[in-house]
Amino acid sequence: QVQLVESGGGLVQAGGSLRLSCAASGRTFSTYGMGWFRQAPGKEREFVAFIRWSGSKTYYADSVKGRFTISGDNAKNTVVLQMNSLKPEDTAVYYCAAHTGGSYYARGSYGYWGQGTQVTASS
Repeated sequence: QVQLVESGGGLVQAGGSLRLSCAASGRTFSTYGMGWFRQAPGKEREFVAFIRWSGSKTYYADSVKGRFTISGDNAKNTVVLQMNSLKPEDTAVYYCAAHTGGSYYARGSYGYWGQGTQVTASS
């Protein structure tokens, strides 16, 4: 089992920044990396960003590329999502997830999920 605890999030004006953190514990050696997803009201949960433990390669959804940065510390089992130039359409509950195999952008590739943290960017 892997436990994930998110922190950060909150309310910010459009154009502002927020920083989300995710701390992993348990059998983290069984994971290949960490991802962030988000879910807005009435919408499907969607991929935001992913970092691979091996080599630290990163991937982003087109909608956040150039504004969000994912970083991680494999030794400390933590991942950070730095979100800049936030837009109202970024408003959602953000989830960190542990990748256990498969395509990095697919929800089914993640075997463990955090409880989620609300991010609201007001216009």
